[in-house]
Amino acid sequence: MKEKEKDEKRGLATLKETLVKIFALSKPYRARFYLATVVVLIGSAIWLSVPLGLRELLDAVFEEGNDSLLNILAIGLMGLFVLQASFTFFGNYHLEWVGERVVTDLRKKVYEHLHRLGFRFFAERRLGEITSRLTNDVGSIRTALTDSLPQLLTITFSMVGSVSLMVVLNWRLSAVIFATVPFVTIATRYFGQKIRKLSRGIQDELAESTAVAEDALGAVRLVKAFVREEYEVGRYSKAIEALFLTARRKVVLTQFFWSGVGIMFMSTLVIIFWYGGKEVLAERLTAGDLVAFIIYALNISRSISQTSRLYTAVNTAAGASERIFELLEEEPEILDKPGSPEIGEIEGHISVKDLSFAYEPDRPILKNISFDVEAGQTIALVGPSGAGKTTLLNLIPRFYDPQEGRIEVDGKEIHEVQAKSLREHISIVPQEVHLFGTSIKENIKYGRLEATDEEVEAAAIDANAHDFISEIPEKYNAMIGERGVKLSGGQRQRLAIARAILKDPKILLLDEATSSLDSESEAQVQEALYRLMKGRTTFVIAHRLSTVQHADRILVMDKGEIVEEGTHQELLIKNGLYSHLYSLQFRDLDEV
Repeated sequence: MKEKEKDEKRGLATLKETLVKIFALSKPYRARFYLATVVVLIGSAIWLSVPLGLRELLDAVFEEGNDSLLNILAIGLMGLFVLQASFTFFGNYHLEWVGERVVTDLRKKVYEHLHRLGFRFFAERRLGEITSRLTNDVGSIRTALTDSLPQLLTITFSMVGSVSLMVVLNWRLSAVIFATVPFVTIATRYFGQKIRKLSRGIQDELAESTAVAEDALGAVRLVKAFVREEYEVGRYSKAIEALFLTARRKVVLTQFFWSGVGIMFMSTLVIIFWYGGKEVLAERLTAGDLVAFIIYALNISRSISQTSRLYTAVNTAAGASERIFELLEEEPEILDKPGSPEIGEIEGHISVKDLSFAYEPDRPILKNISFDVEAGQTIALVGPSGAGKTTLLNLIPRFYDPQEGRIEVDGKEIHEVQAKSLREHISIVPQEVHLFGTSIKENIKYGRLEATDEEVEAAAIDANAHDFISEIPEKYNAMIGERGVKLSGGQRQRLAIARAILKDPKILLLDEATSSLDSESEAQVQEALYRLMKGRTTFVIAHRLSTVQHADRILVMDKGEIVEEGTHQELLIKNGLYSHLYSLQFRDLDEV
């Protein structure tokens, strides 16, 4: 029992903390938010006077028989309705404006924060889950801010006003309403916590189903190649069914709660009508008083019912909002030191000293790596899969920070300068090229956004891409589809090279840039790469050892260590791992 009470207290504390965070998002628009809330409250106050007007109208008819007073009161009530509607419209419009503005700002803030997070964060999470948080979860905050919280305030105001006026009208009848309040309060707390947990579960399962769909749709070519459409539909259906089951539990819980509250208050209204009728017959209450009292009782019933629904909505929004705030509290892995300078212009001399790195503790990927590269040199990294080659390349632009050791560029330790300024001097051409679903020109201009059309075309010519682009009817304005699906592998690779040429970096990282291409495409890409590499410090990872023979130096890696170092001829003479890999590769070719 004590544990249950502790859980309830923790749940309420978490809810309160989340609501405070949600409300804090409106700070830049607080003046408009407060003004809109005050206007809505004025509208509620006007509405509270309507039952009193009806009381006077009824009493004027049934007790006084005053026809002219009846006309005046009817016109007055119409005026009150119009005035109340005007205030409500103005207030709700500005509340909605604040909500949409906050959601817009929050989406931008979350998206900006995502771009500040490191590779490790994205490696540990699925893209669909992140997308779900950015879209579905952020939208729920608008519900809490513009619908739930202001309505909760106006409903509370309306309830307090109705209760006060009911007590003035007849305190005996008021006691009947008050008797139900404790039961509703207890039920609201109990069901609210259950609903918040289910809402959090719904958001998690929605994120999971989005991730499953994005996985399959992003690899639609693979799905069709292996004829796995039914399997993927089954996977998505399973995720959606899990979402449905949780949503059904929430619906059952909320409907049971609302129905119970509705039955309780409608029963109370019947008692009020019965007891109030007796008071009228005993002449302790006029017919107008009874009608006004019933309207106030209906208002309280409606308000408590709305409060229950709003409490449910707030808990639903809180469940989703917690996921957003968790995301915003995620610390970027790569941070610049306070006051760190830009790296400035560089030549491209790189020095790696005693470098060790691990993605997980006790599982080292790199161990005590040390080497020097002069500006303009080409360094090849070769070795078996899993030797740590790509990891080493990822440390140069500071995609990860090493646990030990240092990397210097032109004598400047890269942790002492702004990471952004370092990356401005680095271009990467990976094996799996990522292109955006926009035009060819926009994809090339990603290397330098301010580039002119002439510069884009010159980069494409240097990358051996201009000829195939010219054969497309729309040429540089052609849309290439999601991830460049309308282009061949060689064409995508050449666009990536054109993008790198346009950036004009001092340091170039090539990670298996030609390994997945046919011989003709490889020849064109290789020619473009030689043009790109000229005068730049270049690191090349290649399993085809024929492509690295002309490197200034070859670093042979195995199990996270540099086991050999030298030129192609020097390494062959050593008869070590490089020579073994080389002989295996050419033996396979001879067998073919």
